[in-house]
Amino acid sequence: MPSLVRLLTHPEARRPGPGPLAVDLRKVLLVGIGAWVVALVVLVVLTLAGVGGWIEVAVCGAGLALGGVGLLWDRRHRA
Repeated sequence: MPSLVRLLTHPEARRPGPGPLAVDLRKVLLVGIGAWVVALVVLVVLTLAGVGGWIEVAVCGAGLALGGVGLLWDRRHRA
């Protein structure tokens, strides 16, 4: 086992890091969009009941919009 000083001064002596995992970005984005939809529904109900505010609803709308942009980006850059 090399010493810490040796590893810091000679980084090539370290083992290589693991490669990136293959992840389907579309599934990740759809799960995130689903979470934003659930939050949006809950916050709209709370706002109509007089408990919440419309700013929180707008944040959920922004999350949905960014998720849609992510889906468009994934479609264009799918490799």
